[in-house]
Amino acid sequence: MSTSSASDSSMPLKFKGGPIHFGPFLVTPQVFHQTPLSFALVNLKPILPGHVLVSPRRIVQRVADLTPPETADLFLTVRRVGRMVERVYGATSLNIAIQDGTEAGQSVPHVHAHIIPRRRRDLSTVDAVYDALDGEGGDLKRSFRGRQREEVLRVDDEERVARGPEEMEEEANMLAREMENEPVD
Repeated sequence: MSTSSASDSSMPLKFKGGPIHFGPFLVTPQVFHQTPLSFALVNLKPILPGHVLVSPRRIVQRVADLTPPETADLFLTVRRVGRMVERVYGATSLNIAIQDGTEAGQSVPHVHAHIIPRRRRDLSTVDAVYDALDGEGGDLKRSFRGRQREEVLRVDDEERVARGPEEMEEEANMLAREMENEPVD
């Protein structure tokens, strides 16, 4: 899907199909993989290195709103991206989580699966990842409300620091090259 060669790490990737939105946010430079129905993107505020998201192309808030083909494609993409993330980040396990609705902690009104590579003793407890997913640091909707993007990059949660666009695009380009090495199911 990239127009750059796998050996040229400085060349930005170009995706077919125009701009990609995650809820109301334009995230095209953060996207590292796409299918006709889904896309994978790097996370603004990762819990651990390699924390990425997979979302359907069509903006829908709840899993129940997905069509059967969107549902199948989303989970096949989660499986493929998860294998790649585990390999690239040297993980031995993955947390795969969907917060399905506002009361479940969903901060962006667009279905998305978190894929978080895990290793033994990488956090204080095995379940600490769920506290981080539910915390204020993950509330992008509130962070962006009434602010410019540059303001959002200064976050209060010191443990989950929002990254700049260049850093996210660099990681997206690296992961796109790694996806080229991941077998298609």
